[in-house]
Amino acid sequence: MSAALTLDQARRIALSAQGLASARPTSLVTARQVGRTFDRLQLIQIDSVNVLIRSHYLPLFSRLGDYDVDIVHRLAGRSPRRMVEYWAHEASYIRPRHFEDLRLWQKRAWVGAHRMETAERQELARRILAVLESSRPLTARQVSARLGHDDACPKTNWGWNWNAVKRVLEDLFEQGEISAAGRTAQFERLYSPTRKVLPAGFNANGAPDPDEAMLRLIEAASSAHGIGTIRCFADYFRVGVRPATAAVEELVRQSILKPVTVRGWDRPVFRHVEAKLPRKASGRALLSPFDSLVFERRRLQELFNFHYRIEIYTPPAKRKYGYYVLPFLLRDRLVARVDLKADRGRGKLLVRGSFAEPAAPADTAVELAAELWTMAAWLGLADVVVEPRGDLAAPLAAAVEPALIRRQGTLNRAGT
Repeated sequence: MSAALTLDQARRIALSAQGLASARPTSLVTARQVGRTFDRLQLIQIDSVNVLIRSHYLPLFSRLGDYDVDIVHRLAGRSPRRMVEYWAHEASYIRPRHFEDLRLWQKRAWVGAHRMETAERQELARRILAVLESSRPLTARQVSARLGHDDACPKTNWGWNWNAVKRVLEDLFEQGEISAAGRTAQFERLYSPTRKVLPAGFNANGAPDPDEAMLRLIEAASSAHGIGTIRCFADYFRVGVRPATAAVEELVRQSILKPVTVRGWDRPVFRHVEAKLPRKASGRALLSPFDSLVFERRRLQELFNFHYRIEIYTPPAKRKYGYYVLPFLLRDRLVARVDLKADRGRGKLLVRGSFAEPAAPADTAVELAAELWTMAAWLGLADVVVEPRGDLAAPLAAAVEPALIRRQGTLNRAGT
């Protein structure tokens, strides 16, 4: 007989699994804490948009608070690496242990050179691999220069105006032949042969069995989610629902997943055997638009009654909430959303729009104001400015001001 859970209990399980159910540490955040948090999440999606801060830094801030982002660079750029880049939910940092499993199940040929003639692609790939084998990690521009290849691309070219070298590089990246050894300050990948990037012996046993690979991926996804449906688990690493279904059935047979029922959730639901159910959730966090808690929109709607859409690619006139909108988690509810921008030139965190969810608790504005100041301090910004857009703007602006006055008073007393 399946255990019966309330929706509140399911939410707390999900938040606990994602490291969002409790208050963040108040002491200095260490590299070990960052590494453990990343291991818990299994992956962090990478995105280039930098209107606030690059998105892959935000999930760790949401769970740990003020931390040094250089830790991410060290974990991803120094041997032995704890984080490597590959295709997962989307382009992501993943744990090295999942690289070969994802290489079997991820098929993103459209990102590379599939439209090129086979002979041309193979010859260019051979030359690129020869360059990378005998050099330090290189960007696409540097590889192009070494090959004497014109880096200019016509605007009509497919693939984000990539030239042939970049397209073949991405094709080799998708195949797993090369990997990203790091990123430049301009966010360009530094390509290198995979054997130079992943920890020694990562492929000592050859290619894994596909069924066993899928089993490991779904077990990792269900551990990160804590509770969910087959679709939830499949979406975490963006693998097929059919093979994920077989993996879930096997994990149930192994008693790693337990069937449960959740009131109001009309699909089969499974709970990971190690998923904890805290008595309450006391966390508070602003979440990246690409946070793993909000990956699967149907799950988000069913668990939190929160409809979310990223409007970056929506024409400005048609946006409902804004360009870069972060959900605000307070205890066990998503209670608001804010459109944020870091104005680094003026040292201000701009709240371009702020919107409360129906039935948001009375302390939403005060708690959100505190969170905005925490984020501003982490980003090195001296001020929080709430613009008058959205139904939460007025109370949020009022809540932000006392914090500003206290902050200025402290600085004045310190003689700064």
